[in-house]
Amino acid sequence: MRAPISVVIPTLEAAATLPATLATLVEALEGGLIREVIICDGGSGDATLEIAEKWGCETLTMPPSRGGQLRHGCQCAQGDWLLILHADSQLDPGWSSAARHHLRSGCVGWFHLAFDAGGMAGRMVAAWANLRSHMGLPYGDQGLLLPRAVYHQVGGYTDIPLFEDVALVRALRGRLAPVGAGITTNAAKYQRQGWLRRGLRNLITLAGYAAGLSPGKLAAFYRR
Repeated sequence: MRAPISVVIPTLEAAATLPATLATLVEALEGGLIREVIICDGGSGDATLEIAEKWGCETLTMPPSRGGQLRHGCQCAQGDWLLILHADSQLDPGWSSAARHHLRSGCVGWFHLAFDAGGMAGRMVAAWANLRSHMGLPYGDQGLLLPRAVYHQVGGYTDIPLFEDVALVRALRGRLAPVGAGITTNAAKYQRQGWLRRGLRNLITLAGYAAGLSPGKLAAFYRR
C-alpha cells in the first residue's frame, strides 16, 4: 500500500528555513505516511533547490507566484492526500500521529499556529489566527491537509500572487476541522515590520480582497 500524503511546499529564497521544515517531516516519512515531497520554486537565487535535492525532494521551477506554484505542485502530486506547507512553518513533534487519525475523518485539516518568537505579541496574533481558523478561515502558514479529490473538486489553487490560501479555503467552507497538532512559523517578518503594523496590513489587504480589489495590486501594497 502506497503512502497517502504528498507534501507540497512553495519556495522563494527559502534556504534559511527550509531545512527545519523538511526535518519535521521525517517522523511521517519513517511512519509510512508521506509518499513524496514536492518543492515548487519561484526562481530562488540561493541554495533552496540544492537543499531540496539533498533531502530527496522532487523540485519544480516556475515564475514566482505562490498561487501558481502551489497549483502546479498539486497538479503533479500523486498522493490521495495533500499536505500544503510554507517553507518557514515547522510542524510540531508528534504531528504525524494526529495526522494519521485525521485521515480517517475525510475532512480538510489545519494546524494550531504558534510563532517561534515575539513574546506576548506573538501569542496574541497566534490566538487571533487560531480563532479565525475555528471560524473557517485558516491561512497558509497554518498548513492544510486535505483529500486530493476534494482539492480538485473545488478547483484547486488560483494562480494569484496573494490570498491564494483564502480563495481555496473559502471554497472549502463547511469541510474544515483542526488536525489536533501544532505548527510553528517564523516570526521574522513580524519582528522586522512590527507586530501591529503587519497585523494591520494583513487586515487591510484582506478587506481589499473581500471588496474585490485586484490580488496583483494588493500584493504590491503588501510588499511595500
